[in-house]
Amino acid sequence: MQNVKNGLIIFTFMVANLLSKAQEKHGRYIQKVAGTHLEFSMEAIPGGTFLMGSDKSNKEDEKPIHQVELDPFWMGTYEVTWDLYEPFVYKDLEQTIAIDGKVPSGVDAVTRPTKPYLDMTFGMGKEGHPALAMTHYNAIQFCKWLYTRTGVFYRLPTEAEWEYACRAGSTSEYFFGDDVSQLVEYAWFEANSNEKTAPVGKKKPNAWGLYDMMGNVAEWTFDQYIADYYKQFEGKTVKNPVAVPTELYPHSVRGGSFDSQPDELRSTARMVSDPIWKQLDPQIPKSNWWFPEAPFIGLRLVRPVNPPSQEEIMIYYNQEPIKDF
Repeated sequence: MQNVKNGLIIFTFMVANLLSKAQEKHGRYIQKVAGTHLEFSMEAIPGGTFLMGSDKSNKEDEKPIHQVELDPFWMGTYEVTWDLYEPFVYKDLEQTIAIDGKVPSGVDAVTRPTKPYLDMTFGMGKEGHPALAMTHYNAIQFCKWLYTRTGVFYRLPTEAEWEYACRAGSTSEYFFGDDVSQLVEYAWFEANSNEKTAPVGKKKPNAWGLYDMMGNVAEWTFDQYIADYYKQFEGKTVKNPVAVPTELYPHSVRGGSFDSQPDELRSTARMVSDPIWKQLDPQIPKSNWWFPEAPFIGLRLVRPVNPPSQEEIMIYYNQEPIKDF
């Protein structure tokens, strides 16, 4: 028993040491998933201040423009793909990709989704394609699985972090400018997607090296969607804002998807989760894990440079799901 405790202490020290080294140099890095051949890249997003929202839009939920200050963080170069997401969904698949054929007990203990009764790729492709149709709770549990696998705290972006990262220093309607005719160079959307996802990274990135921030799949943020949330910040500078979710619906979704119109792909455009996305779900209560009618929703990872405490991490990961009747 003492050897086990010593081993945990050494592992914790090693993880803390790796984190501190990573924070000394806030740069792009590759995260490898120990015991597998899986890996993914993270881009360094500098801390800073920006104007959030739009005064050009006719959407009232994007107003008023207000100043936001954010700490530095890393964000996934790409949307999370099925290659990385599927081993979380299927324990037996995770065992087959494990280099030694074993899954660590801590990883094995993470609650996983119920196996979907539908093909959750909706026939659009799997290898290199963005994972999709997961619920907000499902997305956070995937982050917990990654934490257990890597020792690194990954989470969903806040809505402010997402818009800041998408803008990448721009103040225009789209991160590349205001000329909507250029959108085909940067995004898969209604006009060029053939009504399906594409492998990630096939279009041009923004100035901070992030691909598919517009289109392909829309992306979860952590925030509860509140239509007039920005009003409280008018004339102020708010630091690291987040509308902590307390209800099942709606959550804020960003970026638009393969079936979106150009207006929905603007950096400031806000989209919301909807119980209609579960209309075909035969379970009572409805599943905490999947949206059988939302083949357009996915996720992108964030890692803060200044991680929260262990207690705060567990609170983030271990919220009980709200039943969906």
